[in-house]
Amino acid sequence: MRKLVLRVFDYSLDGIIAEEDTQFFDFCRALPDDPGLEAWHRESLAVAGLHIMGRRTYEGMAQFFTSADASDHPYAAIMNAAPKAVFSNTLASADWPNTTVIRGDTAEQIGRLKQESSGDIVAHGGVSFMRSLVRLGLADEYNLTIFPYVAGTGPSLFAEASDAQPLELVSCSGFGNGMVGLIYRRSATPPG
Repeated sequence: MRKLVLRVFDYSLDGIIAEEDTQFFDFCRALPDDPGLEAWHRESLAVAGLHIMGRRTYEGMAQFFTSADASDHPYAAIMNAAPKAVFSNTLASADWPNTTVIRGDTAEQIGRLKQESSGDIVAHGGVSFMRSLVRLGLADEYNLTIFPYVAGTGPSLFAEASDAQPLELVSCSGFGNGMVGLIYRRSATPPG
């Protein structure tokens, strides 16, 4: 059975997800790129067997990546070629190549997807979609890119977590621009 990986890119030291039109989001976009960080992201994106997202994230990513190529963006070729699924009960169709629309109960559909094919299922934000995956206890692994920033206020990934979730550190990578990449997986050993 394949695992579901929540990929959270714009994440502050105090656990806030950056949203557009905030100082934190502006800080994230202004921080210089780092070749090591780009390689780290490319690797995590390339090993995915399926990329999933909610409707709003799909619309933004589809618009951006379909007009970008490898020379414009380091992840464009990977994302344009990869199998993708958008979770939406309102979207009529998906025009981004290799994308299907998934309707119905999120937990049931994720369970079905985990049984199909191979390669990780990588979930991309929106805040509400990511929170729903956490609330339903569906995430097997968290791939977090921590920015050197304390946001103070804003949406927390774990604000709606239903249960305690002991985690094991898989890897920790530091980058020249001050960012840190963390990968945690659900602990196989229950607490206590």
